[in-house]
Amino acid sequence: MCKVLVIIPTYNEAKNVALALKRVMEQPYNLNALVVDDGSPDGTANIVRQTQLEYPGRIELLERSGKLGLGTAYLTGFAHALKHEYQIICEMDADLSHNPDDLPRLIKAIRTDQCDLAIGSRYIHGVRVVDWPLGRLILSYGAGWYTRIVTRLPVRDVTAGFVAYHRRVLESVNLGAVRSNGYSFQVEMKYRAWKKGFRLTEIPIVFTERTEGQSKMSQDIVREAAFKVWELRFRSLFGKL
Repeated sequence: MCKVLVIIPTYNEAKNVALALKRVMEQPYNLNALVVDDGSPDGTANIVRQTQLEYPGRIELLERSGKLGLGTAYLTGFAHALKHEYQIICEMDADLSHNPDDLPRLIKAIRTDQCDLAIGSRYIHGVRVVDWPLGRLILSYGAGWYTRIVTRLPVRDVTAGFVAYHRRVLESVNLGAVRSNGYSFQVEMKYRAWKKGFRLTEIPIVFTERTEGQSKMSQDIVREAAFKVWELRFRSLFGKL
């Protein structure tokens, strides 16, 4: 059986995490979930522990001592997935902006060997974003355009955080060299996979803005992403990626 893990990083997601986990558990393929919680002061970890009782052996929790960032949360999750022999590893937000009902389509694309990395894309076949302010939509869409020009990465939704990897991608990419820790982490992982020759496919999804809790977007995250694409491009040109 193909083992599938859904990694869900959390920080102050007490209002969302139980429902997100329950909806993941409802999906086919007998998915497991791993929550990587960054010491949420709102009790997110306690809610995860309560939800674990409803799904014995299917939900895992890794608690970290503080807010260490999105990128390191996923790297922690990747290490756990590879150690425990998962074949497909998914990333998903806890706030239900990513619809868990779309997980089977991402997973199927890898199980049927259509690709090595399946991307739940907001910007393939049109713009599929609900309830975002216009300014944020322009920023996100413009960031994708900017990143594609700099890196030549053939992906429309370069910052997409709803993705599924075949384990061979994570085994091949030098995860120890990944230093991005905000949304640029998503760009860096796609870029490194593409430069390694892996097949990337975008699958259209509808992204819905969170209704509970606060967005983690900040000016520091935007600045990191703006400079990271140039670093990746130059490192690639000089064979140091």
